[in-house]
Amino acid sequence: MPSQTVDNIEKTSHAPAERLTQPQAFAQYQYFAEDSLLRRFLDAIPIQLVVLNTHRQIIFSNRAVLEFLGAASEDSVLGSRPGEVFGCINADTLPGGCGTADMCRTCGAVNAILAAIDGQPGHQEYRLTRTFDKHTESLDLRVDTMPLEHRGERFVVFAVQDISDQKRRSVLENIFFHDILNLAGGVKSFAQLLAENPDGAEAPEMVRLIESAASQVVEEINAQRMLLAAENRELKVRPQLLNGPEILKRAAELYQSHPVADHQTIHIETGSGDPWFTSDKALVGRVLGNMLKNALEAGRKGDRVTLGFKRQGQQVQFRVHNRAFIKKDVQQQLFQRSFSTKGHGRGIGTYGMRLLAEEFLGGRVVFESTPENGTTFQLVLPQNLPSD
Repeated sequence: MPSQTVDNIEKTSHAPAERLTQPQAFAQYQYFAEDSLLRRFLDAIPIQLVVLNTHRQIIFSNRAVLEFLGAASEDSVLGSRPGEVFGCINADTLPGGCGTADMCRTCGAVNAILAAIDGQPGHQEYRLTRTFDKHTESLDLRVDTMPLEHRGERFVVFAVQDISDQKRRSVLENIFFHDILNLAGGVKSFAQLLAENPDGAEAPEMVRLIESAASQVVEEINAQRMLLAAENRELKVRPQLLNGPEILKRAAELYQSHPVADHQTIHIETGSGDPWFTSDKALVGRVLGNMLKNALEAGRKGDRVTLGFKRQGQQVQFRVHNRAFIKKDVQQQLFQRSFSTKGHGRGIGTYGMRLLAEEFLGGRVVFESTPENGTTFQLVLPQNLPSD
């Protein structure tokens, strides 16, 4: 069948943009709809499953997909691509739709589909960030693709399973079994040293280290509790009058003695203008703290991380800069829930920053990273966050 070749739909940064027209897609739909046994079989499968043509368009959807989308019939999804019907925030970046944006290069779903079109079964994890019910939602999905020949044409069977809860448990287990256990071990070691020589010259330093490690344990637990409450829409926002430079100072003091600082320095640049704004102190501190912690983790001994604050019209801006460069493929996945450069079972820092900033603080988190200038993260907030 000939494909659609409208000029403004041919532009792509990854997968081909061309599609079949709706009448052509409907003709392919008939291949499956007319086979009552095949239709009943696919509808009986409890996982979400669609059949795609070689243009990555949905030709057939089983009942599980329609129930997930709240759709009455296949008409609402016929001819669309998976990211378009599942609400992916990148699906409409270019006129060609799902799979054509630069961000799609790292998409597990698109790449698994392309492999299946070439005849290779695929199995990948797919981190979907979508707009749902006026909120941004992140899902961890597992996708399986299988080449299929039917009526002399090639198709792809595309199956999706939501593994978000499994991923959340994995992240929490790694954090509590690794990070918090390490911190608790530090508290125990320092306490033993202090008990062996309570009057020694190093006793005051031991007390300080115990207090610091214990504070970090509490911080980590509170961070996880805050993230879970945010994802469940149970987080309460409590606006109050805040001072930007004071928040920077507190963050610097908290992390200068943190192990991630590793002989790096934290420098604060004082900006001009009114330092006062209204927002939630705990949430702003959490987002800024995550920014600073990430910057320190990316640095090396002797590096300097710079913090800044300034007023811009009716907005305020916090910024964190370090000299490390984030590779492009990492940049494209940075705010996805389970993506991490720190290893398996991690990856909630940048995701949590954006979730808190956009869904609860009325602001946004943006970043810029180049080999020449390093990386700058910015937290942009309204000057006055309204109360509920």
